[in-house]
Amino acid sequence: MKAAEAVIFDMDGVIVDSEPLHEQAFQEVLNEIGFGQNHGLDFTEYYGKSDRVVWQDFFARHQPAQTLDELADWKQRRFFQLLQRAVPVFEPLPKLLERLSSRYRIGLASGSPHRVIHEVLALKNLRRFFAAAVSAEDVVHGKPAPDIFLRTAELLKVRPEHCWVIEDSVAGVDGARAAGMRVIGITNTFSALDLRRASHVVDTYEAIERILLKD
Repeated sequence: MKAAEAVIFDMDGVIVDSEPLHEQAFQEVLNEIGFGQNHGLDFTEYYGKSDRVVWQDFFARHQPAQTLDELADWKQRRFFQLLQRAVPVFEPLPKLLERLSSRYRIGLASGSPHRVIHEVLALKNLRRFFAAAVSAEDVVHGKPAPDIFLRTAELLKVRPEHCWVIEDSVAGVDGARAAGMRVIGITNTFSALDLRRASHVVDTYEAIERILLKD
C-alpha cells in the first residue's frame, strides 16, 4: 500500500453538520416563492452535490418567476444566516485537524461554492489547517466524478494514490474511489451500508484518527 501524504476532507457533513441547514435554507426560499409544498425535491438525493444541481432539477420541474442565479444567491444568503447562528462544527474536528496536520498535507474538496467554503473555514479558525480548498466551481464535473479530488491533490502536490479522503456521502465516496484514493466514510449522514464502497466505514472521528495515525 502506498504511503499516504495528504488527507482531503469533504466539508458539508464532515467538517460542519450543515446538511440540515442547507435543507432548511432551500425550504425557506421555496416557501417564500410559493413552492414549499410542491417542489418535488428529495434533498437527501443531493447530499455531496452542488446547490446548482438542486436548482437545475427544480427548474426542470417548475417555471418560477426568478432566475436560477437569483434563487441560488437567495438560498446562499439564507444559509449564511443559519450557519453563523448555529456554528455547527463537529466537536472533535478541530483537534483531529491539528493532529493530522503534523503528519499530512490537508485539503478540502467541497461541492459548495467558494463563498460558503470561506464562511465555514472562518468558524473556529479552521482555515489555518488547509493547504488547499477546492470548490465544485473549480471543476467541470462535480461528485461523483473524480475531478474535484484530482484537482485538490494537484494543488497539494501529492499523487492521488497517496491521498486519503474523508467523506460522508455516497457521491463523495464514489468520486474519491474514481480518483484512485483511499476513502474513509463517516456515518454522519448515510448508513454504513450506503457507504460500503469506502475503504473504511466509521462512526466517530476517533476512529478516523486511529486509522490515519495508527503508527
